[in-house]
Amino acid sequence: QVQLVESGGGLVQAGGSLTLSCVASLNNFVTNVMGWYRQAPGMQRELVATILSGGRTNYADSVKGRFTISRDNAEKSIYLQMNSLKPEDTAVYYCNAFEAPFGRHYWGQGTQVTVSS
Repeated sequence: QVQLVESGGGLVQAGGSLTLSCVASLNNFVTNVMGWYRQAPGMQRELVATILSGGRTNYADSVKGRFTISRDNAEKSIYLQMNSLKPEDTAVYYCNAFEAPFGRHYWGQGTQVTVSS
């Protein structure tokens, strides 16, 4: 059974920083596209950032220059360093693993990030 476990969410003031972590119980972690998504109340889930096995990254325009995604294949983990946080970054953040050969997505349970103004 695949499990993705996020941690690191919390309450922070605008301008502050948080780092999210996700540990994946995937046998083929190294071949998965890993990513972070978020969902604010009343909104659809949206892509925040993705990272390929070789380290190539992609970011939503709204977080470019402020967030950094990284991965540690040996630890089967990904991270999201979030700087200069804004109230509009408030959302539940989800870790995602995408097995491209099979077209399968796996999701974590989510971690709440709240940015106060």
